[in-house]
Amino acid sequence: MDGTRSMFAGMRLEALFEDLESQFAALRDGDLYGEVAERIRAEVGKLTLLDRLRGAVGTVIRVELTHVEPVQGELTRVGKDCLLLEAERFEEWLIPAAAVTAVHGLGPWAEPAEGAVAAKLGLAHLLRGIARDRSPVTLFCAGPGGHPVTGTIDRVGADFIEVAEHALDAPRRRSEVHNVRLVPTQALSALRRR
Repeated sequence: MDGTRSMFAGMRLEALFEDLESQFAALRDGDLYGEVAERIRAEVGKLTLLDRLRGAVGTVIRVELTHVEPVQGELTRVGKDCLLLEAERFEEWLIPAAAVTAVHGLGPWAEPAEGAVAAKLGLAHLLRGIARDRSPVTLFCAGPGGHPVTGTIDRVGADFIEVAEHALDAPRRRSEVHNVRLVPTQALSALRRR
């Protein structure tokens, strides 16, 4: 009987040690999980809207904007303060990041800006490129009576653009221009180019 009793006692002690070891492992794993979760939260806290958008380049997204109907298209580029979408009917949408109110269709990825040049290219650079191309555009601006404005960008300043207003199907000629409008860049909600 004594041998049987000591065998059962040994089994109980072994079971106790196994139970303690599993509890210790669970606590250790829980601490590790908590530490990993905290590090993930800290890293996510450093992400910007543009980092999240860079992770979705090549994806079709839907962007909600201030003072403009939502725009859907393939995200083709993200600058330091703007994004570029290619939509249906060969439209390009240049959208200032400040005008974005929501984005739908993003995956879980994020990417920081790559390189010094990419980090500096932004709205003003893209607007100057459009002005050089002499492409007719439609501007959507914030403010009362924010009706779309069509025409050609004549100048891009530090914080404004000047648009020669004319019909989209007419070339930018003095006889076709009915107004020259100065628009503060901060009032720009979106620009559409076909």
